[in-house]
Amino acid sequence: MNTDHSDANEGPLFDTNLLKEIAKKDLVNSLNAVNGAKTLVLDTALAGPLGLVTEVSLLKQHGVDKMFWLEPGPLSSTTTNIVYLCRPKIKHVKIIADQIKRHAQEARKHTYTLLLTPRVSTLVTRILEEEGVLGEVTLSALNLQFIPLAEDVISLEYDHAFKELSVDGDETVIFDSAQALISLQKLFGPFPQIVGKGDYAKATISISVAANIDSLIVLDRRVDMITPLLTQLTYEGLLDELIGIKNSHVELPVAIINPPTANASSSSTTASPSTAPIVNVKKDAKKKYHLTTATDPLFAELRDLNFSSVGRKLNTVARRLDDDYKTNLQTKTVAQLRDFVGKLGGLQTEHQSLRLHTAISELILPLTRTDVFNKSLEIQQNLLASYEVSSQVAAIEDLIAQGADMQIVIRLLCLASITAGGIKAKTLENIKREILQTYGFQYLPLLLSLAQPSLAMLLPNPLPPSVSPSSKYPFSLVRKSLRLLLDDNLEALEEVENDIGFVYSGWAPISIRLVQCIAQKGGVISNPAEKEKSGDEQSKASIGRVQAHPIVGWKGFEDVVSAIPGETVEAAQRHDGTGSALPPMSAASPITEQTTTTVVFFLGGCTYTEIAALRWVGRRFLIATTGIVSGASIVESLATGVQSAEPKPVSAQ
Repeated sequence: MNTDHSDANEGPLFDTNLLKEIAKKDLVNSLNAVNGAKTLVLDTALAGPLGLVTEVSLLKQHGVDKMFWLEPGPLSSTTTNIVYLCRPKIKHVKIIADQIKRHAQEARKHTYTLLLTPRVSTLVTRILEEEGVLGEVTLSALNLQFIPLAEDVISLEYDHAFKELSVDGDETVIFDSAQALISLQKLFGPFPQIVGKGDYAKATISISVAANIDSLIVLDRRVDMITPLLTQLTYEGLLDELIGIKNSHVELPVAIINPPTANASSSSTTASPSTAPIVNVKKDAKKKYHLTTATDPLFAELRDLNFSSVGRKLNTVARRLDDDYKTNLQTKTVAQLRDFVGKLGGLQTEHQSLRLHTAISELILPLTRTDVFNKSLEIQQNLLASYEVSSQVAAIEDLIAQGADMQIVIRLLCLASITAGGIKAKTLENIKREILQTYGFQYLPLLLSLAQPSLAMLLPNPLPPSVSPSSKYPFSLVRKSLRLLLDDNLEALEEVENDIGFVYSGWAPISIRLVQCIAQKGGVISNPAEKEKSGDEQSKASIGRVQAHPIVGWKGFEDVVSAIPGETVEAAQRHDGTGSALPPMSAASPITEQTTTTVVFFLGGCTYTEIAALRWVGRRFLIATTGIVSGASIVESLATGVQSAEPKPVSAQ
């Protein structure tokens, strides 16, 4: 596979770690504003995001004596100062008010500081006033906005943004996203151009918008609900699907992270996959591992690969390390030996990384060979090709009968509905009845939510009078116009390997095709692999890399973009922050990927697979999102309140 695309996409020109340092500084300043020792009471949803910007040791250095989770019930604190840190949610504020009133009844004197992130809301003030404790609390804001997840990915780390927008009608995240984008402009300069698609994208873009940023592209998640419904097939995406990644951390058996084997420095044998410890992903004790390229040199090479290529990559690295050990251990002179010792640390780090990812791959592999997993993939591929839809729906019913994981069934049903323009009404009613009988009647609200016009993810055919015909997604038109389904008759893998479709083994994510419509139009119209057949030398030289071009909005794709539900946005801004029109960028005044970065913001979340596809495109991107999502997390979010259990990995049935 042609995965060497770092030459044209070396990451943003600015250091996203600056965002981390700003967040850390704001937190330290907020803690220092409270003199003396303090008890920190923390919203559990903020533990992961805070862990990405600071350490417990830093909190202790700035006066935090003890830490508690923000939970209902009494709070026992040995310090006079109590600092609450949470998002401005009604349930959190009521818990805080209750604990303050309990302390008053017990005649215990405390000073209370409420740190709200990312901002103080009038709703919080009103609730505290109604509870009679507003005068007891000092309100302050902790401006925790975009957090770096990778060198080119930043996230607001909102767990339920999609549900809050599409089901609850809570548009708070739109305002918070706009404020975060404004903060980004203050740091790195205004966005000269803004392009977007979707109603929520337009709402977010109703904000003001340097030399280092050429444009902002905003995509409403609802513009492409097909992508998150599919099973991710990249290494990082599949890891999220089958095991789960939260705040860039994955829980793995301790035996994988700290293997009881000899140190790599004392071994010159091949680091073969067979050296990986045998573990049970469900029964062994777990430990969190931070997936980061900063300390894991191999992760950057593996994360965006289609999982089918991971084994070959691991074997290649193993052979190279083995050769390095054998060659260097045969050194003769002192100078050669000194050079080898200098390299030894790097070799050991790579060796440990190789062992870890080999073990993770062996952990994932059996889960990808189950009947349910492969049947699910087969149904997905057939639905994307619109092949015998009724047979695919029948196959989904078979999965229900087998007791397959509920989220797999829901994802497949929604995929069938969106790609086929709805499921036959009588058939859909029967399936809903089977779901409730198999998984429990507590899932009725979930099924009702999926049928809401704001989501339109699970609709009957024909549509009921209450649902507008425009709710149907123009799947056939989009598939053809954006060249989403790659021709599997082509000698094959070559076309897939030279297109963003490699992330789904032949299917291009709609969201990333839309980005290509703006930033790399040639990649939408034709595949670079096809050029090789023409014999043109210049074309051959560009295999695997369709050149980016100046941002000119949706030009050339107006028809298909307008057919996709949601507002279409194009705006140009002057550096003074006004919305005055700017002349379109042209070849005479090019903005090249060598000097600029394009910010792509996913409102409602994006998947690891979309990130992988975007990294392939020949342009520098800074990928921003309200949070990382998958089909499982979206279904679980929509079912929030239905069940309290943690999101489960894909069933290994």
